[in-house]
Formats: sequence, C-alpha cells, structure tokens
Amino acid sequence: MLKIAINIPIVGKEEIDVVTSILKNGALTSAANLGGKHVQEFEKSVASFVKSKYAIAVNSGTAALQAALYALDIKKGDEVLLPSFTFVATANAVVATGAKPVFVDILKENYTIDPDDLIKKITKRTRAIIPVHLYGNVANIERLSEISKKHNIPIIEDSAQSLGSTYKGKHTGTFFEMGCYSMYPAKVMTAGEGGFVVTNNKNLRDKLLMIRNHGMVHGYDTRVFGLNLRLPEINAAIATVQIKKLPKFLKSRKNNSQRLTKLISDLDLVLPKERKNENVNWYLYTISTDKRDKLLKKLNDKGIGAASYYPTPVHKTPFYKLKTKLPVTDWAASHVLSLPIHPNVTQKNIEFIAKTMREIL
Repeated sequence: MLKIAINIPIVGKEEIDVVTSILKNGALTSAANLGGKHVQEFEKSVASFVKSKYAIAVNSGTAALQAALYALDIKKGDEVLLPSFTFVATANAVVATGAKPVFVDILKENYTIDPDDLIKKITKRTRAIIPVHLYGNVANIERLSEISKKHNIPIIEDSAQSLGSTYKGKHTGTFFEMGCYSMYPAKVMTAGEGGFVVTNNKNLRDKLLMIRNHGMVHGYDTRVFGLNLRLPEINAAIATVQIKKLPKFLKSRKNNSQRLTKLISDLDLVLPKERKNENVNWYLYTISTDKRDKLLKKLNDKGIGAASYYPTPVHKTPFYKLKTKLPVTDWAASHVLSLPIHPNVTQKNIEFIAKTMREIL
C-alpha cells in the first residue's frame, strides 16, 4: 500500500459540520434558476477568488466543459481544437455535443497546447479552442489571444487542474470567454464532486444557468437545451469551506515543490519550473526522464505514490484510436512522472522521496 499518496482530499471538522447541518435541514438541492443558498454562496466566493464577474456551479469539471460548449452552440459538424495530452474528459465533452475533437500537439517546456500546431489545424469548421492548463501550468496566453482574435474563434479554458494559477497576476480561466474548473477529490480543493464555469459575459452566464437546469428559468419553461448539471447543496457547502482554505493549501504546495526541487536539482531529470510572469498552483509536480518506467515502479515499491499522467494520450485510447501525428505528445506520454507534494506531504516525506530517487538513479 502506498504510504505517500499522489493527491488526497484534505477535509476537516468544518466540512463535516456543514454537511451534517444540511442533512438535518433537509434542503439538499434546488431547481431554482440561481440555485440553492449554498450554491449561491459558493459562486460568490469563487468568483471573488479568481476575480471574475460570474461563476456558475455544476456537478463536475466535465459538466463545466459540456455546459460551456453548449453555451457557444457547438454542435454536430463543428470542430473543436484541443490537446490530446490531457484527461479524456476534455475530448469527451466535445463528443457529447456532437462536434468533432481535433487534437493538437503540446509544447515540451510545460506540456500545454502548441500554438504553431494549433494554427495548422484550424479549418472553416473550427468553432472553438480548448487549451488545457495541464498540471497547473499556464498555456501561452499571448499566442492564444492572437490566434483567437485573428480567426474569430472563442476560447474555453480547461482550468480543471489550474485553480489558483496566474499569469501576470490574472487567474487562469479568466482570460477568454469561459474558464472551466473541477473540484474532484484529487484537485487542489474539493467539493466531493463538482465543478464550475467562470465568465465575465452576462449573456453567457444567463445561458449557463439555464443549461445546468434543463434549459429552464422559472420551471417547466425550457428555453434552450439543458441537462441536470446542478451542484447539490452538500457539495457546494463543502466547496465554500474549501475555498477559504485554498490559499493555505497553495502555499503548502509551493513550499513542498521548492523543497523537492532543491533536493533533486542535481539529478539527471528535467524538473518543472515556472515561466516568467507565471505563478502555478503546483497541482502536480511533474518531471521528465528517460528512465520513467523504472523510476515509477521503484518509487511505488517504496510506498511513494508517484504517477504518470498520461501514459496513453486521448487520441490513442481505444475509443478514439486516431493516427494523428503528435510527436511531443507521444514523447511526453512515455517520459513524464508526477511526484506527491500536496499539503499533507511533510518535510520528512519530501526528504524520503528525494533520498529514494537518488538511490534509484
């Protein structure tokens, strides 16, 4: 059994107390257009944190992406550009709308979408771009902005892994039309399950409120296509407690990343680093090495929950099985390895991880 998990939910008495209170009260969810009391409270808190005008809570990060695509009227016959080196939810959300995901290669320096390859993949059917801020790293905002403006293509930021990451002081998810986040248990904060979309556009916000609630405004008056993507009150209440703890969580992750870097910087590895004007949330401390598989197995054998995200790129999974040429994506899939640095990882744990890596290499 792994002694040091790659990521774990960190919950305490406050979360337990608020869940107990809601269960006793009995108001577990709300089909109102604005959502229940705890949903609204969470939306205000998270909008304030990322400095967006609006936040719309939904029941998963996948639902956030799906709702955002519906809000842009993405449909069958449309194409959406996105990286293959990501969790499959990004592509699945596109398929759920009937549109076609078109896979783009990544940059070797931080595993985010390659703007040069992106330009090559644009066609007359391209209706949206979804860059993924993978591992908490920030995609190339300037280049993406240029491409979006030149070709008049909206951008949905997949910020599922980058809550708290900023570029030039501005949060990921707030640079373009919409940003989508996840609150899955392994993320930097959790709601148990959950997600949310942020936007500064009131029309998109109003549409997203309908989309998450069967397209309704006042009940039984479906105006647009929608689904039940609502976030339950229990999950919203957990998230409201967690967002208050997030700055502390992020500080701990940063400290652990700095400690680990200091201890393994002389090894034959490519270590993660922040680019100029970038402040990452250190969701995953991801290294690359030619000895990935050997290192991964031996670390796991020692009880260290190192993990590979993602050994099979989306375009090579059995469902998609495309022959698209994505050389950097293929390289990353066989070279990257993530190490535990979450807030429950102690300094002693960090020293043990470094010592073990030194012995192996």
